[in-house]
Amino acid sequence: MLSGILWLRNAKVSSTMTTFANFNLLPTLQETLIEKELTRPTEIQERAIPVLLSGRSVVGVAETGSGKTLSFALPILHALKTLENEGHPITVYGEPRAIVMVPTRELGEQVAKAFKPFTHTTRLRVRAVLGGTTMEVAKRSVQGAFEVLVATPGRLIKMLEAGLVTLGDVRILVLDEADQMLDHGFLPDVQRIIKKCPADRQLALFSATISPAVQQLIESLFAGAELIRSEGSHRVVSTLTTTRQTVHDGKRFPLLERLLGKRVAGGTILFVNTREQCDKLAEELEEAGLPCVIYRGEMDKVERRRNLKAFRDGEIDLLVSTDLASRGLDVEHIGRVINYHMPQQMENYLHRVGRTARAGRPGEVVNFVTERDEAFVSKLQLVQPVFPKKAKR
Repeated sequence: MLSGILWLRNAKVSSTMTTFANFNLLPTLQETLIEKELTRPTEIQERAIPVLLSGRSVVGVAETGSGKTLSFALPILHALKTLENEGHPITVYGEPRAIVMVPTRELGEQVAKAFKPFTHTTRLRVRAVLGGTTMEVAKRSVQGAFEVLVATPGRLIKMLEAGLVTLGDVRILVLDEADQMLDHGFLPDVQRIIKKCPADRQLALFSATISPAVQQLIESLFAGAELIRSEGSHRVVSTLTTTRQTVHDGKRFPLLERLLGKRVAGGTILFVNTREQCDKLAEELEEAGLPCVIYRGEMDKVERRRNLKAFRDGEIDLLVSTDLASRGLDVEHIGRVINYHMPQQMENYLHRVGRTARAGRPGEVVNFVTERDEAFVSKLQLVQPVFPKKAKR
């Protein structure tokens, strides 16, 4: 058990708490939920939203695609709009009341997009300052008064140092995808930002996994928070179908060509382990007349964003990536994930397969397995109920 953490057990929440209408959310938020046809919360939403609405700090651990963003977005908007309704609107420029920290620009854009429909009725303002954009863009983003700031830690530090943002009125601070954030080496920036917020601010941390670094952060900064671990954490979702292709003598590509001949609804992500493997596979696909785009580290950021947009918009059906695409990206139409090279760590596997079968939708994962992967594959029984029989070669 983590020291200093209050555990919220896995017992089922009261059966009355089964729809968003049961939450004590403002009518303006309920109106948007109805408009978006969102009626039943996911498990992490059902358990985290009431805790955050009560003002308590939370550590939420749930599988990817489980709806963590709304788990904190709705309580944030409810609390800040309530303050405004009670006669306490934002009056100071560049002084937000909620901070959502994210590890990457792509995730930050997704989080801001998730907030947007609910700002139409609440009239609250959400701004973003993210790495990978120019300081001029960031400066324009924080002009005037606004309530919520979505930020990458490094860019937020620069904004604080330039005096463009102050954190003296922050009521709630959220760390989203905390495991990935710490993987990127943001811990010193995160600690510095938290210290600049008022001592009585509410904290929330959401993550798909609790790595040793995340556990250390929880124990040092989240004493007294309630840990909510969904029943599906560290497991794949039930709507995911998993099969395998056995690779003999290193001959992967012929298997892949046959597999890609079977169309699926939505795009396909092909995961490899290194940048060199990524480039080689993309070259082989292009030579075989199978258009694809690459998404990996150490490539031009503009090109990477353009490639992601082409895949997200459905212009290209194949995305070849390293584990860079395994965390945080939420592309609605991903119907299949292929582990062309199996990962070495279970956490990376869970993040990869979490790109499909999101929010209750079906999805397919195909693992290319060599003899060297057998030990790892045997561990998959721990994270998925049934590992289907080998696919025919």
